[in-house]
Amino acid sequence: MRVISGSAKGARLKSPRSHTRPTTGMVRGAMFSILQSMVGEDWHAIDLYAGSGALGIEALSRGASRVDFVERSARSCDVIRDNLKKTGLQPQASVYCCSVNRALSFIDRAYDVVFLDPPYSDTSLGGVLDSLFESRVVSPDSTVVVQHSTRQPLPQRYGLFALTKSRRYGDTCLSFYRQEGEN
Repeated sequence: MRVISGSAKGARLKSPRSHTRPTTGMVRGAMFSILQSMVGEDWHAIDLYAGSGALGIEALSRGASRVDFVERSARSCDVIRDNLKKTGLQPQASVYCCSVNRALSFIDRAYDVVFLDPPYSDTSLGGVLDSLFESRVVSPDSTVVVQHSTRQPLPQRYGLFALTKSRRYGDTCLSFYRQEGEN
């Protein structure tokens, strides 16, 4: 797996030897192509269920000012740190080695972009999304990008946030949520 664009383009990233499902380059490219029109300068992101950190590292490579990574597996957290060091992007990042629900309980800042890429077999996604949209991690200006199985459709709304775009790539679906009235 490689970084596909930006300052770290071409850097080979490690993947944890676990049950992760890395986002393919095609899906990452499509996701960032869509996001390009949604983010401005000096944007901050959080990569929930970070796995190898590929999404957050791609964001940093493409101009994000800061990305925080949340991953519960200690082995995966080590891989994320290694990948950040290898790409030279570690000064712009923090790694929280804990569950997403735990992180949502203590992170006290909003992000411009929130990435969620949970395991497709994780049945708690609906509850995590409910908690996310009630947390301080999102603001009226946030864009939430959920990567999920096409066999697990998501609701059109979470509180004030509405599904604004949905794209399908094989069994992968990208769902983009923004507050109504936001571009």
